[in-house]
Amino acid sequence: MTLPNRLAERTRLDGVDEGHLAASNRHVVSSSADIPVRAKKILFSVVTEFISTGDAVGSRTLARRYGLDLSAASIRNVLADLEEAGYLKQPHTSAGRVPTDKALRLFIDTLVRVKSLAPEDMAKLSERFAHIRNADDPLRETGKYLSEISGAAAVVIAPRAELRALAQLRFIPTRPGQLLAVLVFRDGSVENRFVMIEEPISEGDLQRIHNLLADVIEGRSLGEARDLFARRLADERTAVDQLRKRAFELASKATADLTRPAEVMIEGQGRLIDLPEYADVGRLRNLVRTLEEREALLTLLDKTLAAGAVTVLLASEASELGNGELSLVMAPYSEHGRASGTVGVLGPTRMDYAKVMPLVDATAAALSEALNGR
Repeated sequence: MTLPNRLAERTRLDGVDEGHLAASNRHVVSSSADIPVRAKKILFSVVTEFISTGDAVGSRTLARRYGLDLSAASIRNVLADLEEAGYLKQPHTSAGRVPTDKALRLFIDTLVRVKSLAPEDMAKLSERFAHIRNADDPLRETGKYLSEISGAAAVVIAPRAELRALAQLRFIPTRPGQLLAVLVFRDGSVENRFVMIEEPISEGDLQRIHNLLADVIEGRSLGEARDLFARRLADERTAVDQLRKRAFELASKATADLTRPAEVMIEGQGRLIDLPEYADVGRLRNLVRTLEEREALLTLLDKTLAAGAVTVLLASEASELGNGELSLVMAPYSEHGRASGTVGVLGPTRMDYAKVMPLVDATAAALSEALNGR
């Protein structure tokens, strides 16, 4: 008898409430489509209990707490088949079972996606972001708040220079042959650099240059503005208009080689260190190493920008995540309709995904609104 048939045979009992799983079955990935509903209910009960306690789960616990209306012996049989299918593992011979990443992925891809942030939590989040939008460093304040409400470590990626939206570009005469270029970004940050010139510029021409550049940089990121300046300088029509040519030459100099690596901010690291999972010195060492390897985290978080939605990376899906002991829930935030950075929660594999996923999603949306309103 094949595994799906054995699972079906062993769970073909009456009296089990299957209503809350019926809709989720439509979302099950194809590799798990043959798991019977009752076996799936047992599997999800194991996942729920493991997330809550962090302990291996036994058949008696499931029978007592989850209203399965099955004997402990019947549950043990199903657990054995789920283990054979790769959804569960048994840490010790006499212990209960814990879900594998395969089981967690199935859980995430079914039940969790229908969750949303509770209205009272949304109200609290909106109230907090009314203050965050006016903070000197809204990204870091967002990380602190997300760590606080998730109970885990929060990760925030600041936009790379090329992705930041420009607000203004101004030139201030300083001394003969030199201008100070002032770049103001939509997030409120300002960067200055000196630009050398061969011929002086009158105050009137400088104002016309400012007006011209204001029209073309509006709504563009630094990278997009650079490309535009290069195209305009290559246009023959610009060559015959000396003021336009000079404006784009100055703008190109002001933005050339202006790079800022994406900053990785981690808030609430102590919340991770205090978890029972990291009482073991070896595990704690792996955790600290992961938190220090910011470039590895940056590579993972960059994938979120392409996905454009809440993304969950389990330990087995990313070797960078603490040697198989961490998971990452992340979502992109945007400035002026353009995905520019990422917020996320870094926590143990037994993270409460049903809580954290909508929390991260709502935080990313609130941060986007706050940045766009600055």
